[in-house]
Amino acid sequence: MVDNDLISKDSQVQILYIFTPVLSAILTKILNQGFGNVNLLSQNLCCFDPVPPTINHLTHIAILGGGAAGFFAALSVAEHNADTQIVIYEKNAKLLQKVKVSGGGRCNVTHHCFMPYKLAQNYPRGEKLLAALFKVFQAEDTVNWFENRGVGLKTEQDGRIFPASDSSQTIIDCFIEQAKKYGIKIKLNHSIEKIKLANNQFKLQFANGELATADKVIVATGGYNNAASYQFLADLGHTIVPPVPSLFTFNDSQKQFADLSGIAVASAIVKIAGTKFENRGPLLITHWGLSGPAVIKLSAWAAEYLALQGYVFTALVNWTGIEKEEQLKKELTAFKNIHPKKKIATNQLLDIPLRLWMRICELAEIEESKIWAEMSQKQWNKLIENLYRSPFHIKGKTTFKEEFVICGGVDLNQIDIHTMESKLVKGLHFAGEVLHIDGVTGGFNFQSAWSTGWIAGKNINQS
Repeated sequence: MVDNDLISKDSQVQILYIFTPVLSAILTKILNQGFGNVNLLSQNLCCFDPVPPTINHLTHIAILGGGAAGFFAALSVAEHNADTQIVIYEKNAKLLQKVKVSGGGRCNVTHHCFMPYKLAQNYPRGEKLLAALFKVFQAEDTVNWFENRGVGLKTEQDGRIFPASDSSQTIIDCFIEQAKKYGIKIKLNHSIEKIKLANNQFKLQFANGELATADKVIVATGGYNNAASYQFLADLGHTIVPPVPSLFTFNDSQKQFADLSGIAVASAIVKIAGTKFENRGPLLITHWGLSGPAVIKLSAWAAEYLALQGYVFTALVNWTGIEKEEQLKKELTAFKNIHPKKKIATNQLLDIPLRLWMRICELAEIEESKIWAEMSQKQWNKLIENLYRSPFHIKGKTTFKEEFVICGGVDLNQIDIHTMESKLVKGLHFAGEVLHIDGVTGGFNFQSAWSTGWIAGKNINQS
Protein backbone atom coordinates (compact mmCIF):
# COMPACT_ATOMS: atom_id res chain seq x y z
CA MET A 1 0.00 0.00 0.00
CA VAL A 2 0.92 3.59 -0.32
CA ASP A 3 1.74 5.21 3.00
CA ASN A 4 -0.18 8.52 2.99
CA ASP A 5 2.22 9.90 5.62
CA LEU A 6 4.92 9.86 3.00
CA ILE A 7 3.01 12.25 0.67
CA SER A 8 4.44 15.75 0.96
CA LYS A 9 2.48 18.94 0.29
CA ASP A 10 5.45 20.12 -1.77
CA SER A 11 4.68 19.18 -5.38
CA GLN A 12 8.40 18.65 -6.03
CA VAL A 13 8.73 15.79 -3.50
CA GLN A 14 8.99 12.37 -5.07
CA ILE A 15 7.93 9.18 -3.39
CA LEU A 16 10.12 6.23 -4.17
CA TYR A 17 9.08 2.63 -3.97
CA ILE A 18 11.20 -0.42 -4.43
CA PHE A 19 9.32 -3.49 -5.46
CA THR A 20 9.68 -6.55 -7.60
CA PRO A 21 9.16 -6.46 -11.36
CA VAL A 22 6.03 -8.56 -10.95
CA LEU A 23 4.33 -5.90 -8.80
CA SER A 24 5.59 -2.95 -10.85
CA ALA A 25 2.74 -2.81 -13.36
CA ILE A 26 0.09 -3.30 -10.65
CA LEU A 27 1.41 -0.51 -8.47
CA THR A 28 1.79 1.79 -11.46
CA LYS A 29 -1.88 1.32 -12.34
CA ILE A 30 -2.98 1.96 -8.74
CA LEU A 31 -0.89 5.10 -8.47
CA ASN A 32 -2.13 6.43 -11.81
CA GLN A 33 -5.73 6.02 -10.73
CA GLY A 34 -5.23 7.60 -7.36
CA PHE A 35 -2.51 10.19 -7.67
CA GLY A 36 -1.61 11.24 -11.18
CA ASN A 37 1.36 10.48 -13.38
CA VAL A 38 3.66 7.64 -12.41
CA ASN A 39 6.96 7.11 -14.21
CA LEU A 40 9.03 3.96 -13.79
CA LEU A 41 12.62 4.91 -13.04
CA SER A 42 13.85 1.40 -13.67
CA GLN A 43 12.59 -2.12 -13.62
CA ASN A 44 12.49 -1.97 -9.82
CA LEU A 45 11.93 1.72 -9.14
CA CYS A 46 9.20 4.28 -9.88
CA CYS A 47 8.40 7.84 -8.90
CA PHE A 48 5.15 9.78 -8.41
CA ASP A 49 4.72 13.46 -9.23
CA PRO A 50 1.64 15.01 -7.64
CA VAL A 51 -0.31 16.86 -10.41
CA PRO A 52 -2.31 19.90 -9.36
CA PRO A 53 -5.63 20.47 -11.19
CA THR A 54 -5.28 22.58 -14.36
CA ILE A 55 -7.36 25.75 -14.57
CA ASN A 56 -7.78 26.95 -18.17
CA HIS A 57 -8.33 30.64 -18.81
CA LEU A 58 -10.99 31.17 -21.46
CA THR A 59 -10.32 33.87 -24.03
CA HIS A 60 -13.51 35.85 -24.55
CA ILE A 61 -14.09 36.61 -28.23
CA ALA A 62 -16.78 39.08 -29.31
CA ILE A 63 -18.03 38.88 -32.89
CA LEU A 64 -19.83 42.07 -33.87
CA GLY A 65 -22.29 41.07 -36.57
CA GLY A 66 -24.37 37.96 -37.16
CA GLY A 67 -24.17 37.93 -40.93
CA ALA A 68 -22.13 35.84 -43.36
CA ALA A 69 -18.71 37.18 -42.32
CA GLY A 70 -19.56 37.20 -38.62
CA PHE A 71 -20.75 33.60 -38.51
CA PHE A 72 -17.85 32.33 -40.59
CA ALA A 73 -15.40 34.21 -38.37
CA ALA A 74 -17.00 32.78 -35.22
CA LEU A 75 -16.81 29.24 -36.55
CA SER A 76 -13.21 29.76 -37.62
CA VAL A 77 -12.33 30.94 -34.11
CA ALA A 78 -13.94 27.83 -32.65
CA GLU A 79 -12.25 25.46 -35.09
CA HIS A 80 -8.74 26.89 -34.72
CA ASN A 81 -8.57 28.09 -31.11
CA ALA A 82 -9.14 26.05 -27.97
CA ASP A 83 -10.28 27.56 -24.67
CA THR A 84 -12.35 30.35 -26.18
CA GLN A 85 -15.77 31.67 -25.28
CA ILE A 86 -17.42 33.14 -28.37
CA VAL A 87 -20.38 35.49 -28.46
CA ILE A 88 -22.00 36.82 -31.65
CA TYR A 89 -23.70 40.20 -31.21
CA GLU A 90 -26.25 40.88 -33.99
CA LYS A 91 -27.90 44.28 -34.33
CA ASN A 92 -31.15 42.94 -35.83
CA ALA A 93 -33.83 40.65 -34.48
CA LYS A 94 -32.89 37.98 -37.05
CA LEU A 95 -29.62 36.39 -38.07
CA LEU A 96 -28.12 36.03 -41.55
CA GLN A 97 -30.76 38.15 -43.25
CA LYS A 98 -28.68 38.89 -46.34
CA VAL A 99 -27.86 35.21 -46.73
CA LYS A 100 -31.58 34.48 -46.56
CA VAL A 101 -32.61 36.78 -49.43
CA SER A 102 -29.51 36.60 -51.63
CA GLY A 103 -29.72 35.00 -55.04
CA GLY A 104 -33.49 35.16 -55.01
CA GLY A 105 -33.58 33.10 -51.83
CA ARG A 106 -31.10 30.52 -53.13
CA CYS A 107 -27.85 32.05 -51.78
CA ASN A 108 -25.09 32.39 -54.35
CA VAL A 109 -22.43 30.90 -52.05
CA THR A 110 -19.38 31.59 -54.23
CA HIS A 111 -18.13 31.43 -57.83
CA HIS A 112 -16.39 28.60 -59.67
CA CYS A 113 -13.08 30.40 -60.03
CA PHE A 114 -10.36 28.45 -58.25
CA MET A 115 -7.30 30.52 -59.27
CA PRO A 116 -6.59 33.08 -56.52
CA TYR A 117 -5.23 35.83 -58.77
CA LYS A 118 -8.10 35.48 -61.25
CA LEU A 119 -10.67 35.34 -58.46
CA ALA A 120 -9.29 38.58 -57.02
CA GLN A 121 -9.83 40.37 -60.34
CA ASN A 122 -13.58 40.43 -59.64
CA TYR A 123 -13.20 43.04 -56.89
CA PRO A 124 -13.21 46.73 -57.88
CA ARG A 125 -12.01 47.52 -54.35
CA GLY A 126 -9.77 45.15 -52.37
CA GLU A 127 -8.16 43.19 -55.20
CA LYS A 128 -4.62 43.38 -53.80
CA LEU A 129 -5.57 42.30 -50.27
CA LEU A 130 -7.81 39.51 -51.51
CA ALA A 131 -5.18 38.22 -53.92
CA ALA A 132 -3.08 37.47 -50.83
CA LEU A 133 -5.99 36.08 -48.78
CA PHE A 134 -7.17 33.80 -51.58
CA LYS A 135 -3.82 32.01 -51.50
CA VAL A 136 -4.85 30.88 -48.01
CA PHE A 137 -8.63 30.47 -48.34
CA GLN A 138 -10.37 30.79 -51.70
CA ALA A 139 -13.50 29.58 -53.52
CA GLU A 140 -12.39 25.95 -53.68
CA ASP A 141 -11.82 25.98 -49.91
CA THR A 142 -15.32 27.38 -49.45
CA VAL A 143 -16.80 24.53 -51.48
CA ASN A 144 -14.85 21.98 -49.44
CA TRP A 145 -15.85 23.62 -46.15
CA PHE A 146 -19.56 23.36 -46.88
CA GLU A 147 -19.43 19.91 -48.44
CA ASN A 148 -17.44 18.56 -45.48
CA ARG A 149 -20.34 19.68 -43.29
CA GLY A 150 -22.99 17.98 -45.37
CA VAL A 151 -24.03 20.88 -47.60
CA GLY A 152 -24.18 19.80 -51.23
CA LEU A 153 -23.38 22.49 -53.79
CA LYS A 154 -23.90 22.84 -57.53
CA THR A 155 -22.29 25.00 -60.20
CA GLU A 156 -24.45 26.70 -62.80
CA GLN A 157 -23.44 27.43 -66.39
CA ASP A 158 -22.33 30.98 -65.62
CA GLY A 159 -20.04 29.81 -62.79
CA ARG A 160 -22.28 30.75 -59.85
CA ILE A 161 -22.38 28.17 -57.07
CA PHE A 162 -25.56 27.49 -55.09
CA PRO A 163 -26.73 24.93 -52.53
CA ALA A 164 -27.99 21.79 -54.29
CA SER A 165 -31.24 22.39 -52.41
CA ASP A 166 -31.71 25.77 -54.15
CA SER A 167 -32.52 27.18 -50.71
CA SER A 168 -30.54 29.67 -48.65
CA GLN A 169 -32.05 28.05 -45.55
CA THR A 170 -29.63 25.15 -46.10
CA ILE A 171 -26.70 27.52 -45.51
CA ILE A 172 -28.38 29.11 -42.50
CA ASP A 173 -29.16 25.71 -40.95
CA CYS A 174 -25.53 24.66 -41.41
CA PHE A 175 -24.25 27.75 -39.59
CA ILE A 176 -26.73 27.40 -36.72
CA GLU A 177 -25.89 23.71 -36.32
CA GLN A 178 -22.15 24.43 -36.26
CA ALA A 179 -22.63 27.28 -33.78
CA LYS A 180 -24.50 24.92 -31.43
CA LYS A 181 -21.79 22.31 -31.82
CA TYR A 182 -19.14 24.73 -30.59
CA GLY A 183 -21.29 26.35 -27.91
CA ILE A 184 -21.23 29.77 -29.57
CA LYS A 185 -23.57 32.21 -27.84
CA ILE A 186 -25.76 34.54 -29.88
CA LYS A 187 -27.28 37.82 -28.74
CA LEU A 188 -29.81 39.57 -30.96
CA ASN A 189 -30.78 43.27 -30.97
CA HIS A 190 -27.26 44.30 -30.00
CA SER A 191 -26.10 47.17 -32.17
CA ILE A 192 -22.59 48.30 -31.26
CA GLU A 193 -22.19 51.98 -30.37
CA LYS A 194 -18.75 52.26 -28.84
CA ILE A 195 -15.58 50.22 -28.30
CA LYS A 196 -13.05 51.17 -25.65
CA LEU A 197 -9.79 49.51 -24.71
CA ALA A 198 -8.87 49.44 -21.01
CA ASN A 199 -6.53 47.15 -19.07
CA ASN A 200 -5.96 44.98 -22.15
CA GLN A 201 -9.68 44.35 -22.49
CA PHE A 202 -12.29 45.67 -24.87
CA LYS A 203 -15.29 47.38 -23.31
CA LEU A 204 -18.31 47.17 -25.59
CA GLN A 205 -21.29 49.50 -25.36
CA PHE A 206 -24.48 48.62 -27.24
CA ALA A 207 -27.42 50.77 -28.32
CA ASN A 208 -29.76 48.86 -26.00
CA GLY A 209 -27.69 50.02 -23.02
CA GLU A 210 -26.00 46.70 -22.39
CA LEU A 211 -22.27 46.56 -21.67
CA ALA A 212 -19.87 43.68 -22.30
CA THR A 213 -16.16 42.91 -22.16
CA ALA A 214 -13.96 40.85 -24.46
CA ASP A 215 -10.32 39.90 -24.82
CA LYS A 216 -10.48 40.02 -28.61
CA VAL A 217 -13.01 41.48 -31.07
CA ILE A 218 -13.86 40.72 -34.69
CA VAL A 219 -15.84 43.49 -36.38
CA ALA A 220 -18.13 42.02 -39.04
CA THR A 221 -20.97 44.52 -38.94
CA GLY A 222 -21.34 44.75 -42.71
CA GLY A 223 -21.43 47.90 -44.79
CA TYR A 224 -23.26 51.04 -43.69
CA ASN A 225 -24.80 53.52 -46.11
CA ASN A 226 -23.64 56.53 -44.10
CA ALA A 227 -20.27 57.50 -42.64
CA ALA A 228 -21.75 58.28 -39.20
CA SER A 229 -22.43 54.59 -38.60
CA TYR A 230 -18.69 53.89 -38.75
CA GLN A 231 -17.99 56.40 -35.96
CA PHE A 232 -17.27 53.70 -33.35
CA LEU A 233 -14.34 52.61 -35.54
CA ALA A 234 -13.24 56.14 -36.42
CA ASP A 235 -13.03 56.83 -32.67
CA LEU A 236 -10.36 54.13 -32.50
CA GLY A 237 -8.33 55.96 -35.13
CA HIS A 238 -9.43 54.12 -38.25
CA THR A 239 -9.83 55.95 -41.54
CA ILE A 240 -13.23 55.41 -43.15
CA VAL A 241 -13.51 55.56 -46.93
CA PRO A 242 -16.86 57.33 -47.56
CA PRO A 243 -19.51 54.69 -48.31
CA VAL A 244 -21.48 54.70 -51.55
CA PRO A 245 -23.78 52.05 -53.06
CA SER A 246 -22.53 49.41 -55.46
CA LEU A 247 -24.42 46.85 -57.59
CA PHE A 248 -27.44 48.73 -58.86
CA THR A 249 -29.46 49.20 -62.05
CA PHE A 250 -29.84 52.33 -64.21
CA ASN A 251 -32.98 54.47 -64.36
CA ASP A 252 -33.68 55.73 -67.89
CA SER A 253 -35.10 59.26 -67.65
CA GLN A 254 -36.71 59.08 -71.10
CA LYS A 255 -37.99 55.48 -70.82
CA GLN A 256 -38.01 55.10 -74.60
CA PHE A 257 -37.67 51.32 -74.28
CA ALA A 258 -40.05 50.86 -71.31
CA ASP A 259 -42.66 49.06 -73.42
CA LEU A 260 -40.01 46.44 -74.24
CA SER A 261 -39.59 45.53 -70.57
CA GLY A 262 -38.49 41.92 -70.16
CA ILE A 263 -36.52 41.69 -73.39
CA ALA A 264 -32.94 40.54 -72.91
CA VAL A 265 -29.80 40.47 -75.05
CA ALA A 266 -27.35 37.67 -74.31
CA SER A 267 -24.14 39.63 -74.88
CA ALA A 268 -24.22 43.42 -74.96
CA ILE A 269 -21.57 46.00 -74.17
CA VAL A 270 -22.53 48.90 -71.90
CA LYS A 271 -20.30 51.96 -71.59
CA ILE A 272 -20.46 55.14 -69.54
CA ALA A 273 -20.00 58.04 -71.95
CA GLY A 274 -16.84 60.06 -71.46
CA THR A 275 -15.09 57.40 -69.36
CA LYS A 276 -13.25 54.11 -69.76
CA PHE A 277 -15.88 52.25 -67.77
CA GLU A 278 -17.53 49.47 -69.76
CA ASN A 279 -18.76 45.93 -69.25
CA ARG A 280 -19.95 43.05 -71.40
CA GLY A 281 -22.69 40.59 -70.48
CA PRO A 282 -26.41 39.83 -70.53
CA LEU A 283 -28.55 42.98 -70.63
CA LEU A 284 -32.17 43.25 -69.54
CA ILE A 285 -34.60 46.02 -70.47
CA THR A 286 -36.86 46.95 -67.56
CA HIS A 287 -39.79 49.31 -67.19
CA TRP A 288 -37.51 51.76 -65.34
CA GLY A 289 -34.39 51.40 -67.50
CA LEU A 290 -31.53 48.92 -67.80
CA SER A 291 -30.57 45.91 -65.68
CA GLY A 292 -28.85 42.54 -65.99
CA PRO A 293 -25.26 41.46 -65.23
CA ALA A 294 -23.75 43.86 -67.78
CA VAL A 295 -25.23 46.87 -65.97
CA ILE A 296 -24.91 45.62 -62.39
CA LYS A 297 -21.24 44.73 -62.80
CA LEU A 298 -20.58 48.07 -64.51
CA SER A 299 -22.18 49.84 -61.56
CA ALA A 300 -19.66 48.16 -59.25
CA TRP A 301 -16.60 49.22 -61.21
CA ALA A 302 -17.93 52.77 -61.62
CA ALA A 303 -19.56 53.08 -58.18
CA GLU A 304 -17.41 55.92 -56.87
CA TYR A 305 -17.48 57.83 -60.16
CA LEU A 306 -21.26 57.56 -60.52
CA ALA A 307 -21.78 58.72 -56.94
CA LEU A 308 -19.79 61.86 -57.74
CA GLN A 309 -22.00 62.40 -60.79
CA GLY A 310 -25.13 62.17 -58.68
CA TYR A 311 -26.18 59.22 -60.83
CA VAL A 312 -26.86 61.50 -63.80
CA PHE A 313 -24.94 60.30 -66.86
CA THR A 314 -25.26 58.81 -70.33
CA ALA A 315 -24.99 55.06 -70.87
CA LEU A 316 -24.12 53.83 -74.36
CA VAL A 317 -25.40 50.37 -75.27
CA ASN A 318 -23.87 48.20 -77.98
CA TRP A 319 -26.67 45.70 -78.59
CA THR A 320 -24.55 43.58 -80.94
CA GLY A 321 -21.66 42.74 -78.64
CA ILE A 322 -19.29 43.33 -81.57
CA GLU A 323 -16.31 45.28 -80.26
CA LYS A 324 -15.19 47.08 -83.41
CA GLU A 325 -17.58 49.35 -85.29
CA GLU A 326 -15.89 48.51 -88.60
CA GLN A 327 -16.57 44.82 -88.03
CA LEU A 328 -20.27 45.58 -87.46
CA LYS A 329 -20.38 47.55 -90.72
CA LYS A 330 -18.74 44.66 -92.60
CA GLU A 331 -21.29 42.14 -91.32
CA LEU A 332 -24.26 44.34 -92.20
CA THR A 333 -22.81 45.18 -95.62
CA ALA A 334 -22.30 41.49 -96.37
CA PHE A 335 -25.94 40.75 -95.49
CA LYS A 336 -27.14 43.73 -97.50
CA ASN A 337 -25.26 42.55 -100.60
CA ILE A 338 -26.56 38.99 -100.31
CA HIS A 339 -30.18 39.94 -99.46
CA PRO A 340 -30.79 43.34 -101.06
CA LYS A 341 -34.55 42.80 -101.40
CA LYS A 342 -35.21 41.65 -97.85
CA LYS A 343 -37.10 44.00 -95.57
CA ILE A 344 -34.87 45.53 -92.92
CA ALA A 345 -37.22 45.99 -89.99
CA THR A 346 -38.89 42.58 -90.01
CA ASN A 347 -35.74 40.46 -90.45
CA GLN A 348 -33.65 40.88 -87.34
CA LEU A 349 -29.92 40.20 -87.32
CA LEU A 350 -27.10 39.65 -84.82
CA ASP A 351 -29.22 37.62 -82.36
CA ILE A 352 -31.19 40.74 -81.42
CA PRO A 353 -34.83 40.00 -80.44
CA LEU A 354 -37.30 41.07 -83.16
CA ARG A 355 -39.19 43.68 -81.13
CA LEU A 356 -35.94 45.33 -80.08
CA TRP A 357 -34.60 45.22 -83.64
CA MET A 358 -37.77 46.89 -84.88
CA ARG A 359 -37.40 49.63 -82.25
CA ILE A 360 -33.81 50.25 -83.33
CA CYS A 361 -34.96 50.49 -86.96
CA GLU A 362 -37.69 52.91 -85.89
CA LEU A 363 -35.10 55.13 -84.19
CA ALA A 364 -33.06 54.98 -87.41
CA GLU A 365 -36.18 56.21 -89.29
CA ILE A 366 -36.41 53.00 -91.32
CA GLU A 367 -39.97 52.20 -92.39
CA GLU A 368 -41.26 48.64 -92.02
CA SER A 369 -41.56 48.30 -95.79
CA LYS A 370 -38.02 49.47 -96.52
CA ILE A 371 -35.65 46.91 -98.09
CA TRP A 372 -31.86 46.89 -97.80
CA ALA A 373 -31.32 48.04 -101.40
CA GLU A 374 -33.40 51.18 -100.80
CA MET A 375 -31.72 52.27 -97.55
CA SER A 376 -30.37 55.83 -97.62
CA GLN A 377 -26.95 56.75 -96.30
CA LYS A 378 -28.60 58.68 -93.47
CA GLN A 379 -30.63 55.64 -92.47
CA TRP A 380 -27.53 53.45 -92.69
CA ASN A 381 -25.59 55.77 -90.41
CA LYS A 382 -28.41 55.99 -87.88
CA LEU A 383 -28.85 52.21 -87.85
CA ILE A 384 -25.16 51.72 -87.09
CA GLU A 385 -25.31 54.40 -84.42
CA ASN A 386 -28.30 52.87 -82.64
CA LEU A 387 -26.92 49.34 -82.84
CA TYR A 388 -23.43 50.26 -81.69
CA ARG A 389 -23.94 53.13 -79.23
CA SER A 390 -27.61 53.50 -78.36
CA PRO A 391 -27.78 56.37 -75.82
CA PHE A 392 -29.68 56.18 -72.55
CA HIS A 393 -29.95 59.31 -70.43
CA ILE A 394 -29.70 57.89 -66.93
CA LYS A 395 -31.03 59.77 -63.95
CA GLY A 396 -30.94 57.77 -60.74
CA LYS A 397 -30.48 54.14 -59.79
CA THR A 398 -32.47 51.26 -58.37
CA THR A 399 -30.99 48.97 -55.73
CA PHE A 400 -32.45 45.62 -54.75
CA LYS A 401 -32.17 44.31 -51.20
CA GLU A 402 -30.64 40.99 -52.21
CA GLU A 403 -27.92 42.70 -54.28
CA PHE A 404 -27.23 45.64 -51.99
CA VAL A 405 -23.51 46.13 -51.46
CA ILE A 406 -21.55 49.07 -50.08
CA CYS A 407 -18.38 50.45 -51.63
CA GLY A 408 -16.37 52.08 -48.82
CA GLY A 409 -15.53 51.27 -45.22
CA VAL A 410 -12.38 50.73 -43.16
CA ASP A 411 -9.24 51.68 -45.08
CA LEU A 412 -7.34 48.51 -46.03
CA ASN A 413 -3.98 50.20 -45.46
CA GLN A 414 -4.71 49.94 -41.73
CA ILE A 415 -5.28 46.16 -41.83
CA ASP A 416 -2.67 43.38 -41.57
CA ILE A 417 -3.49 41.31 -44.65
CA HIS A 418 -2.15 38.11 -43.07
CA THR A 419 -4.32 38.19 -39.94
CA MET A 420 -7.06 40.76 -40.66
CA GLU A 421 -5.97 42.52 -37.47
CA SER A 422 -5.99 46.28 -37.13
CA LYS A 423 -2.55 47.85 -37.34
CA LEU A 424 -3.77 50.49 -34.89
CA VAL A 425 -5.49 48.41 -32.20
CA LYS A 426 -4.09 45.04 -31.18
CA GLY A 427 -6.70 42.35 -30.74
CA LEU A 428 -9.20 44.07 -33.04
CA HIS A 429 -9.84 42.15 -36.27
CA PHE A 430 -12.11 42.75 -39.26
CA ALA A 431 -14.10 40.65 -41.69
CA GLY A 432 -16.54 41.26 -44.52
CA GLU A 433 -18.13 44.30 -45.99
CA VAL A 434 -17.25 46.65 -43.12
CA LEU A 435 -13.91 46.85 -44.94
CA HIS A 436 -13.31 48.85 -48.12
CA ILE A 437 -13.90 45.70 -50.18
CA ASP A 438 -16.64 44.96 -52.68
CA GLY A 439 -17.01 42.58 -55.59
CA VAL A 440 -19.15 42.27 -58.68
CA THR A 441 -22.28 40.14 -58.71
CA GLY A 442 -21.95 36.36 -58.94
CA GLY A 443 -21.05 35.12 -55.46
CA PHE A 444 -17.90 37.20 -55.08
CA ASN A 445 -19.08 39.30 -52.14
CA PHE A 446 -19.91 36.19 -50.11
CA GLN A 447 -16.50 34.77 -50.99
CA SER A 448 -14.73 37.82 -49.55
CA ALA A 449 -16.86 37.39 -46.41
CA TRP A 450 -15.84 33.73 -46.06
CA SER A 451 -12.15 34.41 -46.71
CA THR A 452 -11.76 37.42 -44.43
CA GLY A 453 -13.85 35.76 -41.72
CA TRP A 454 -11.92 32.50 -41.86
CA ILE A 455 -8.53 34.23 -41.66
CA ALA A 456 -9.60 36.66 -38.92
CA GLY A 457 -10.94 33.79 -36.82
CA LYS A 458 -7.94 31.53 -37.38
CA ASN A 459 -5.49 34.23 -36.33
CA ILE A 460 -7.45 35.81 -33.48
CA ASN A 461 -4.95 34.65 -30.84
CA GLN A 462 -1.80 35.39 -32.81
CA SER A 463 -1.35 38.95 -31.53
